[in-house]
Amino acid sequence: MDITVGSAVYARAGKEKGGLFFVVKLEGDFAYLSDGDTRRIEKPKKKRLKHLNKTNYVSEEISEHCRNGSLENHILRKALAQIKPI
Repeated sequence: MDITVGSAVYARAGKEKGGLFFVVKLEGDFAYLSDGDTRRIEKPKKKRLKHLNKTNYVSEEISEHCRNGSLENHILRKALAQIKPI
C-alpha cells in the first residue's frame, strides 16, 4: 500500500515525531501533512515520504474533500479522533 492523499501517517522524524497526521497533498518525494490542530490546513507540514510511517487507514472523506478543495480543520480533527488510539 502506497501513501496517497487521505492516508493517515505517523511522522518518524523531526519535531512532529510520533504525531498522527493526514496527507492532504503529494508533490514528488514530499507529502504535506495536517492534523487540523497544531498543523492546520492553511499551513501543512512538508515532509519527505521516507520520514513517514504509513498506516492501513485511508479516509475517503478526507480524500474527497481534498479533491474538491473544501477540506476544513474540524473535518480533520473529527477524522483523527475516530482512529486515534485511546
